[in-house]
Order: sequence, then C-alpha cells, then structure tokens
Amino acid sequence: MPVGIKTPSNQIKLTNVSLVRLKKGKKRFEIACYKNKVLEWRNGIEKNLDEVLQIPNVFVNVSKGETAKKEDLAKAFGKDVKQDDIILEILNKGELQVGEKERAAQLERVHNEIVDIVAGKLVDPKTKKVYTTGMIEKALDMVSAAGSQERQEKNATGAEAPAEGEEKKHLPTWTGVNATKSAKSQALEAIKALVARQPIPVERARMSLRITCPMKELKNTLKGQKVGGEDGERKMTVKDKILELVEQIERQEVTGSEWELVGFVEPGAYKLLGDLIGSETKGAGRIEVLDMAVKHED
Repeated sequence: MPVGIKTPSNQIKLTNVSLVRLKKGKKRFEIACYKNKVLEWRNGIEKNLDEVLQIPNVFVNVSKGETAKKEDLAKAFGKDVKQDDIILEILNKGELQVGEKERAAQLERVHNEIVDIVAGKLVDPKTKKVYTTGMIEKALDMVSAAGSQERQEKNATGAEAPAEGEEKKHLPTWTGVNATKSAKSQALEAIKALVARQPIPVERARMSLRITCPMKELKNTLKGQKVGGEDGERKMTVKDKILELVEQIERQEVTGSEWELVGFVEPGAYKLLGDLIGSETKGAGRIEVLDMAVKHED
C-alpha cells in the first residue's frame, strides 16, 4: 500500500473565517470564528458559543491550520486552566482580525442599524412624526461637520480657560460609526448629539401609558428568563418584565388587588408590553395609551 504525504496531526484546514488573536506571554494564539459572529457575541446578541466558533480549538496559526500545543497553552494560561476557558478569554479579550472588504461591509451594517434605531426614537416636535432615515443621515453629517470644525478651531486657538464666572458649554457630538462598538450604544450617542445640537428640530419619541394588572398575575414567572436579585439570579416575573420595558415611571400604586403604573416607553416597547400583558395575564391586564409622542426630561 503506497504511503502518501500525511498532514501533521496538529494541522486543521479552515476557510472563510474571522480570526481572533491574543498574545499571551511570548506566544500568539488564535481561534477561528464564523464571520460577523464575534461582534454579536461581544455585544450580547449571540449567546451560543457553538454559533460563534468554527471549531473549538486554539491555534497558533489558523491560516496554516496549526493548532496550539498543550504545553504551550499550559505555560501561557496556566496548567489548570481548561481549554474552554482559554477560548473564552481569547474570544472576549483578543483582537479581531478583519479584512478590508469585511471591515467595509461591517461598517455599513452598523451604520444602517444606527440610523434605523435613531430614526425610530426621534420625532419632529411639532408634527410628532418620525423622520426618514435619509433625513437622519443628513442630520448626523451636519453634527459631525460641526464637531470637526469645533475641534479645528480649538486646535488653532489653543485650549484657553473660560473667563471668570463663565462656564464653557460642551455639547455632545457625533464623530461617525465605529464598527467595533455596538450599534445600540452608538445610536444613544447620536441621539444625545442630535437633541443637544438640533441640526433639524427633534425630540425623543415617547409614549405615555397606563398599565393595570391584578397583583396575582404580576407574580407569574416567565419561562427561560431570569433577573438578578440580592440573593443572586431568580426567575423573572411579569412585573419584572414590565418594569424592564418601561423607561421612566411616573407613578405606580396598588388599589385593592390591582396594580397600576403610569410611565413613559419607547414606541418599540409598546407592542412587547401589549403581547406580554395579553399572553401572561390571561386578558386580566390592560394597557392604555395616554399620549402617542411626548417629551420628558431625562
């Protein structure tokens, strides 16, 4: 039987991967992940590790398919550290290696997601209507340009201290999309800048709601959902979920056996609350819209 060329036992060939690289001690270690899944994991969107890793191995060179030796891993991470923990450390702390095309595609995805989030959370103060994504994009460009001009002027004149009794006002600004940060956190920054600078008339969209529900129904637990408490994690109740979705509580009180809450929610939370109350209280709970789009001070 002819003897063929054998691939070394510590070599595994992988293609179409995203690499995460971490230098530990004098060695460099890599893991092979599915494209776009690393950021989803870091942003808490993806929670299943199997959906992130192409293969649960640690490499010294993914492109060559060369896996790390056990003695090297023990020396770098500690002899008692399990491989799963090593993989998690690399995934959470390592540097994501991204190609130019993938970087551009990721930047565009994050940009579009940010604009969609912002467009859904701001309204025209007079009409109470949302703006198109195109208008939001133009407004963000205006804020970015204004911020850039301010920085140039500051560099040209020097950072002078404000006059006595005068406090220099620093407005939030928008410097553009960062592909390594979550779209949600960047959207919040963009909203603050737009509300503060008003390149177009905007205010945060809010719905004012009244929620009523029997006390006994509030204690129902939600399958598969947990919440942190003083004594550690516990099962999430209907009341926990309602309070999580309500952004600002104006008042809550109990009359007899019925609980009532009045507060502000983002428009996107209204359907979630309606579905929750409808399904988990067997029709005993009610939700009433008091105002479709209102402004409140944070």
